[in-house]
Amino acid sequence: MSNQPYISILIPLFDELRSIPEMHAQVTDACVKLGRTYEILWIDDGSRDGSAHALDELAARDPRSRVVHFRRNFGKSSALAAGFERVRGQIVLTMDADLQDDPAMIDDFVRRIEAGADLVSGWKKTRHDPIDKTLPSRLFNAVVSRLSGVRLHDFNCGFKAYRADCVRELSVYGGFHRFLPVLAHHRGYRVEELIVNHRARKHGKSKYGVKRMFDGFMDLLTVLLVTRYRTRPLHFFGIPGMVLGGLGVLILTYLSFLWLFGYAIGERPLLTLGVLLTIVAMQFVGVGLLGELLVRTTIRSQEVFSIREEREAPAPTRAAIYAQPSPVLPPSAPPMSGRQLPVSLAEGDQVSEEARTVTRAQNQNQLARRP
Repeated sequence: MSNQPYISILIPLFDELRSIPEMHAQVTDACVKLGRTYEILWIDDGSRDGSAHALDELAARDPRSRVVHFRRNFGKSSALAAGFERVRGQIVLTMDADLQDDPAMIDDFVRRIEAGADLVSGWKKTRHDPIDKTLPSRLFNAVVSRLSGVRLHDFNCGFKAYRADCVRELSVYGGFHRFLPVLAHHRGYRVEELIVNHRARKHGKSKYGVKRMFDGFMDLLTVLLVTRYRTRPLHFFGIPGMVLGGLGVLILTYLSFLWLFGYAIGERPLLTLGVLLTIVAMQFVGVGLLGELLVRTTIRSQEVFSIREEREAPAPTRAAIYAQPSPVLPPSAPPMSGRQLPVSLAEGDQVSEEARTVTRAQNQNQLARRP
C-alpha cells in the first residue's frame, strides 16, 4: 500500500515521562534494523506528569511519531481502541511504555505475522515482577485458558502483533484488552504465542493492583457471554439455571415423600433451600429467554460470522455469462382472504367440482388483471 507505513507501533501510556526518550530510541533502532517503513503511535491516556509535553516535542522532532492525547485517564482498553482506529500499517504491534517489553523482538513478531499468523501474543515466561503480581497472574491465565479454550500462557502481556484486518474487527472496551486473543480466536483468526524477553521496570511503578484480578474475572464472564454465548444467551444462563433447578426439584421431591408419610416439613431449612433454588433457577432461565429475544432483534451479521476472503469469476467472464437479458418478473397478484385461497392440486388428489370451479374463476380474474 503506497504512502502508508508497513508497521505501526502502538504504545499506550500513563505517567511514563522518564521512560519515553529511551523507549522511543529503542523502538526506532529496532525498526530501522528491520528495514521496513514504520510509524509510532503514542496514546497518552491522560498523563499528569509531563508526558504529554514530552510526546509533543517528540512528534515535532520525529515525523514518524504520532500522538493522541486523552482528556483524562480512560484505561488501556480505550487507549488501544483509539489506536486501532488510527493505525495505518499492515502489521500492528502493541507495547507497554514502561521499558519491560524489549523492542529488539519486534523483528520476531513481524516474521511470525508474515509467516501466516493473524495475532501473535507475547509470553513473559521469565518475569521480573514481584510475587504479588506473578501469582495472581498465573491463576488468572490458567482460568482464562481453561474457560475460553485458547491455550495461551499469558493473556496479560501487552506485547502483541496483529494483522490490520484483525484489529479492524476487534471491539475493545472496559477491560477487554486482556482478552484480545480470545476475541480474535472467536472470529476465526489464527492466534499464536511467542516467548518474549521481559525486563525489570526501570522507572516509575506499576499502575495495576489487586483490584485488577477481580476486574479481570468479571471481564472474563463478559467475554464468554459476548463470544461463546453471544448468539445463544439462554445456554449461558440456562445451564446454571438447570443445575440449580434440578437440585431444587430433588429437594422438594424428597420432602414431598416425607410429607406423604406423615413427617412434618414446614419448619425444615431444607424446604426453604429447595424453594429458593427453584425460584433462582426460574430467574436464570427467564433472563436467558429475554436475552434470546434481544439477540433476535439486535444481532448483526458481522457478529455471527467473519469473512476471510471471497472469490468469484472475473468481471469480463461474468459479463459474458449474463449478457443475455433476463425476462421481467410479472407483478404479484393482490392479496386474498383465507377463505378464497386458490386450490393447488397435486397429482392424484381429488377435490369437489365446486372447488375446481372456484379455482378456475380466481385464476381467470388474476390473469385478466395482469397487463
